[in-house]
Amino acid sequence: MINRRTTIATLICACLVLSGCNLTKLRLPRVHKLTVQQGNVITQDMIDQLQPGMTRSQVSYIMGDPVFRNSFNSNRWDYIYTIELPGIFNDERRVSLYFDNERLAYFTGDYAPTSEKPAIEVDPDAEQNAAD
Repeated sequence: MINRRTTIATLICACLVLSGCNLTKLRLPRVHKLTVQQGNVITQDMIDQLQPGMTRSQVSYIMGDPVFRNSFNSNRWDYIYTIELPGIFNDERRVSLYFDNERLAYFTGDYAPTSEKPAIEVDPDAEQNAAD
């Protein structure tokens, strides 16, 4: 009698467990994966504001304090920004600023300044004369 009851109970449990594998529409809670951002946010607008000859305080006002200051070379500031969406997206951006005599000399990295002037300059008077 006990043997028959345990057999039936085992079969019922096995059926329930195996049927659970087939329930694809059942939304089970999953582990929440956080977006991880580290470092200084670097935008193209910030890069466009940088000009050679700016003081360290002016650069710090635009870019913020650097995450990493090179202890061997005080004339170099490194800005690093990483963003990670686990399993979906990873991105890392870097910019290194170099100073000469306490003034910004140049910078290198993943960004370049955009040109302020359009490639073709249009004279509004010439356009109006052509329309007449």
